[in-house]
Amino acid sequence: MSSTLSIDGLRVSVGDKEVLKGFSLTMRSGEVHAIMGPNGSGKSTLAHALTGHPGYKVLDGSVTIDGVELLTLSATDRARAGLMLVLQQPFEIPGVRAFDLLEAAGAERSTLRARMLEEAERLELRPELLDRFVNVDLSGGERKRAEMVQLGILQPKFALLDEIDSGLDVDALDAVARRLVAATTEWNCGVLAITHFRRLLLELPPTMIHVMGNGRIVATGGPELAETLERDGYEAFRGVIA
Repeated sequence: MSSTLSIDGLRVSVGDKEVLKGFSLTMRSGEVHAIMGPNGSGKSTLAHALTGHPGYKVLDGSVTIDGVELLTLSATDRARAGLMLVLQQPFEIPGVRAFDLLEAAGAERSTLRARMLEEAERLELRPELLDRFVNVDLSGGERKRAEMVQLGILQPKFALLDEIDSGLDVDALDAVARRLVAATTEWNCGVLAITHFRRLLLELPPTMIHVMGNGRIVATGGPELAETLERDGYEAFRGVIA
């Protein structure tokens, strides 16, 4: 089934500072959109605002999945509507095992263990790590692979990646990217990837790349845009990202 994520004129403040200043983007199932931009351009604010972090105040705009307005929903209900956030530094949840977390999120108990083992094998994640408390005593790469296990079980309509490539070695990046690429076809997952580096986009080919500056999108292009940014940085956009 095809779905659409639409962000229209989103304005968000953190404290007294307006960070997002009319951010707009539309993407559909199975697409991979990358958001790149210098530090302070609003990328992380976008991720937190979309998923309902209480420290970010929405001033204006709309965010919908298939016409359902997310901004009026709790973070839990935004996830139920089909949005999943994969953090740069996934949290530890002492006392909670991944099985219980996924069951609480709606996964079928009778088949959950088998599905988790299948996902772990695909991601080359040691199966015994699934029995630990969520992300406790896991390396950075293991945490990201474990997050991909959750993604494979929950199968969100749209996955929002907040610098998922940060701190990953070559093998972990390859495993995570392969799972994401497969997700775009297996259940038509849309992927919105916030990143600083072209290396993720070599493994996770983007449908479109957006350059973010001053709280909004200032340029959009294909994969060649990542090459330009890697070579020249953001100099060509200096006048609109300040």
